[in-house]
Amino acid sequence: MDVKTYMSTDMVTISPETTVIEALDLMKEHDIHRLPVVVDGHLVGLVTEEIIARNSPSTATSLSVHELNYLLNKTTAKDIMIKQVVTVHKDTLLEEAAVLMRTKNIGVLVVVEDQNKLLGIITDKDIFDAFVDILGYYTPGSRLVIEITEDRKGTLEDISSIMKNNDINITQIAVYHQEGAIMVVLQVESQQPDEVADLLAQKNYKVVSAVKKRA
Repeated sequence: MDVKTYMSTDMVTISPETTVIEALDLMKEHDIHRLPVVVDGHLVGLVTEEIIARNSPSTATSLSVHELNYLLNKTTAKDIMIKQVVTVHKDTLLEEAAVLMRTKNIGVLVVVEDQNKLLGIITDKDIFDAFVDILGYYTPGSRLVIEITEDRKGTLEDISSIMKNNDINITQIAVYHQEGAIMVVLQVESQQPDEVADLLAQKNYKVVSAVKKRA
């Protein structure tokens, strides 16, 4: 899966001349926390709630509300925006995007193409959605976890053949490593997880978990 599959393209953007007050109003209106700053469709910066808070007068200041509002109305996006924005291409793999977010300790990546043309944004919440989709959380049926202690070629093909021979449709497969073993997470359409587990056990596969998923 790549970034373009989960990125948001319906974005609210601002110009460098947008005031902080206007930016805050847009965030509140659209229930968002970040605003790309663009000029002629090209990314030039990013404004976030955190950046605004960092550049706003402290509540402990002696300034009056009128003076605070005056300052916020005079401060524009270009005065406070992040100029070195972390960006990715639309074809970047989701796992690359996730690692980049973790490495940079950020919750959003701006998606651009040639000459910083803005295409979309992808957030940590989008990554979570992808993870849920990949594991088939919303797909009805059963989930089985198979522990493979011997890494050999053809294991997934063999498991698939067992399902095919018993007219059981596989909807998703995920594989991960855990303490020296390979764990295969198998999603099937069958509503009888114990029966599926028995079929696998008969072929000497160790099923560590077999549950019927809630509709």
